[in-house]
Amino acid sequence: MSDALKHECGIALVRLLKPLEYYKEKYGTAFYGIQKMYLMMEKQHNRGQDGAGFASIKLDVAPGERYISRVRSNHSQPIQDVFKQINERINEEMSSHPEYADDVAKQKANIPYIGELFLGHVRYGTFGKNSIESVHPFLRQSNWMHRNLILAGNFNMTNVKELFENLVELGQHPKEMADTVTVMEKIGHFLDKEVMQLYQDCKLEGYSKREASPVIADRLDIAKILARSAKNLDGGYAMAGLLGHGDAFVFRDPAGIRPAYYYQDDEVVVVASERPVIQTVFNVPFESVQEIEPGNALIIKKNGKVSMNQILEPTVKKACSFERIYFSRGSDAEIYQERKNLGKLILPAVLESIDSDTDNTVFSYIPNTAETSFYGLVEAAQDFLNQRKNNYILANRNTLNAETLQELLAVKIRTEKVAIKDAKLRTFITEDSSRDDLVAHVYDVTYGVIKPTDNLVIIDDSIVRGTTLKMSIIKMMDRLKPKRIVIVSSAPQIRYPDCYGIDMAKLEGLVAFRAALALLKERNLYHIVDEVYAKCKAQENYVDTDVVNYVTAIYDQFTPEEISDKIAEMLSSPEINAEVKIIFQKVEDLHIACPKNLGDWYFTGDYPTPGGNRVVNRAFMNFYEGKDARAY
Repeated sequence: MSDALKHECGIALVRLLKPLEYYKEKYGTAFYGIQKMYLMMEKQHNRGQDGAGFASIKLDVAPGERYISRVRSNHSQPIQDVFKQINERINEEMSSHPEYADDVAKQKANIPYIGELFLGHVRYGTFGKNSIESVHPFLRQSNWMHRNLILAGNFNMTNVKELFENLVELGQHPKEMADTVTVMEKIGHFLDKEVMQLYQDCKLEGYSKREASPVIADRLDIAKILARSAKNLDGGYAMAGLLGHGDAFVFRDPAGIRPAYYYQDDEVVVVASERPVIQTVFNVPFESVQEIEPGNALIIKKNGKVSMNQILEPTVKKACSFERIYFSRGSDAEIYQERKNLGKLILPAVLESIDSDTDNTVFSYIPNTAETSFYGLVEAAQDFLNQRKNNYILANRNTLNAETLQELLAVKIRTEKVAIKDAKLRTFITEDSSRDDLVAHVYDVTYGVIKPTDNLVIIDDSIVRGTTLKMSIIKMMDRLKPKRIVIVSSAPQIRYPDCYGIDMAKLEGLVAFRAALALLKERNLYHIVDEVYAKCKAQENYVDTDVVNYVTAIYDQFTPEEISDKIAEMLSSPEINAEVKIIFQKVEDLHIACPKNLGDWYFTGDYPTPGGNRVVNRAFMNFYEGKDARAY
């Protein structure tokens, strides 16, 4: 993606089902769980680089012994920093106590982080500051073992203010209005209620206070606690929680917006935000890794019993299509094929833009996430060329000679790596930088591969703000002196803000929105902007279920092609010599390519939860009123 976006977080959970001695004997170390957690978090670093955190729980420890450990970091390389701290502490203890080397019981009793239950998180901040206090996992502490709650998640709630006020009505005093804190305190409230009810039951049954504690832990109904906690949640989420005594859960939103996968055998239960992470780290086949279904929670009891429980009624599945286009690792077998299909399906529009002249066209891509779509585009182009050759041969089969046939067969689709991304320079330039000359050099080009008679087709996975296209890519491509530059987006036009995980909270930052506004002005239709604002304002105090997305009217006057042409005009500076065209994927073809991830609200305005309509209207009102504020 040429436009830098902060986006999804990643979760990793490991529950060891055997005693630690088992892993020491089989794998040579009782730190097996920690090692696997490092690999799972490192292989999800694409999902978050603002911070990382790790928590562990030891099962069946005596009172007075520490059983919860947590470490978090917001350093520039947070995953490495987290495990550096863990390893240094472990090495320090092992060096000071050589007698621990072959004694797993002493390791567990005396060394932090070793345990049977682990939770990790990598974070991109979309709500709250990037301070260490904002880094997951969060911890809600208690002297009652089963009332300790550790929570981490990949989520954004659209109704944090409402949830916060609900807690205040319950008599709580939350320390801040952030989605993770609010959700944790809500779960914690119902956890406390359940524990107290179970305690009263145990008391009536004749248990002493000390005897009651393990009975309460065994009887805790995690599904019931989650169902009570989740009634008013509106957002996209995959949240993981640990209870101090050893229960664990991973809970997914009813529309399946945020991803979550799991694997179980007789040694481990594992959860991650991406399937290939589990496949690689545990060396298991594709079909062994299952998806947690929308509205369901995977619950792991302290005794090792694993169950899948429906917590909320699933709605129409609207799994995030951006996961397939850009966010998730392309090593997933399904995602790889879907990204290739995105490239294949957009070829007809590309051929139209170059007058089907593949002989004088060079195909390339924006590194690195568009590479797979590029392969699909080139395969489809090669099929087109082969069909053209076949038709020529059939039409001229009586006059063809060996020389002519050889010349014909030698014609190939021309591909080059034209764009080169300077990652170090990109890191150096801050997101809000106004240093245009530096931004212009984020990408470099390969000289000598383009002729003045050539079309240059270059595919990106998506176009969000268009800033890097205008300031860097198009200018650098123009230096190669092609006849025409065709920028291809494997995703449709991004028209609406996201409120479920991607950091796209402001409408005016979207180039498609700016293009629609420009067209309204040109055609004397700008009164529609005032009308949309009035309708949005009238709904300001409606309950979310009654709110309608009126922002769609901004785009209704124009075809997608008209908006694409206006975007191309807006992103082309006067000094550009080549003709510039911009092509976007059709929403219908996106659905064909990614049939299991139909969440398309960024493109269509069809939000999967009622809170989404409120957010898009609020984003529009912020734009209209000139407020530089988030919409949720």
